[in-house]
Amino acid sequence: MAEQSTQSIEVDASPERIMEVIADFPAYPEWTKAVRETEVLAEAGGGRAKQVKMTLDAGPVKDVYTLEYDWAPDGLSVSWHLIKGQMQKSQNGRYLLEPLGEGRTKVTYTLSVELALPMIGLLRRKAEKMIMDTALKELKRRAEG
Repeated sequence: MAEQSTQSIEVDASPERIMEVIADFPAYPEWTKAVRETEVLAEAGGGRAKQVKMTLDAGPVKDVYTLEYDWAPDGLSVSWHLIKGQMQKSQNGRYLLEPLGEGRTKVTYTLSVELALPMIGLLRRKAEKMIMDTALKELKRRAEG
């Protein structure tokens, strides 16, 4: 299994608001630069997606892949793993939300991606860091907006 990268950000929004943004897959193309299209393939119940097909276009990196999600009953975390991908052999990720009080939340994003093409570990970790940094900033902007 590939190594994981982790990054956190503080957001001026409640965990419930942040989880609403994370769970609203049809809206991803509106606020995430790299996601061009999403399609919910299966529901988990409670209005949450179980499997989502995503079309990614991040310049040189283009991929169509399907992720399966596992929503924590307490509403404070969601994890996912790759079901099918073109450029990826595996992807495992997680958002963990930690209430800080006064409507603030610490969001911790953990990500591990293994591409079908070999990549030097240092470059892979740098790419993961860039993906996480962008994703957290976009999530913060959307949740606070």
